[in-house]
Amino acid sequence: MTMNTIGVPQGGEEEEVKRRDFLVVAGNAFAAVGAAATLWPFIDSMNPSSDVSALASTQIDLGPIALGQRITVMWQGKPVFIDHRTSNQIALAKADDGNAGLIDPATDASRVQREDWLIMIGVCTHLGCIPLGQKSGDPLGQWSGWFCPCHGSHYDTAGRIRKGPAPRNLDLPPYKFITDTIVQIG
Repeated sequence: MTMNTIGVPQGGEEEEVKRRDFLVVAGNAFAAVGAAATLWPFIDSMNPSSDVSALASTQIDLGPIALGQRITVMWQGKPVFIDHRTSNQIALAKADDGNAGLIDPATDASRVQREDWLIMIGVCTHLGCIPLGQKSGDPLGQWSGWFCPCHGSHYDTAGRIRKGPAPRNLDLPPYKFITDTIVQIG
């Protein structure tokens, strides 16, 4: 390599450096595009599946549900328990509002929007089993609510954990009453 008096390469060497720089930039760009194309399926798999997205919200007609009847609907792949509570169930739930023995203290009023309708996610907060108590003939547990057969958690008529290993009450989905008989979950 020949240099002039101030140390700058002469002739074809400057052109060779430019070509080398271009090849390095082009190679890096090609590698970046390849890495992005490889990673995209993995990143895209973290999005919710189409069946879950389709159930982002659901409307339920409460009109046909008789007083004292419990039904289960699916929302985002999870069972949602809807309980048309009787005055006796409401009274039982309110009687325990100040109970110091509650594992996860919550008042009945904080768990319902309308006291005759209890709407909650039907998945035990211990290890994700489905509690019994929705169908007639199911064991209701010690507090006339729900009973998880997996590890013995008992829930009361407000879905509050009363006994067993579950760390918290049954979760509440976001919901609102559109009309007196239509509720939207999600």
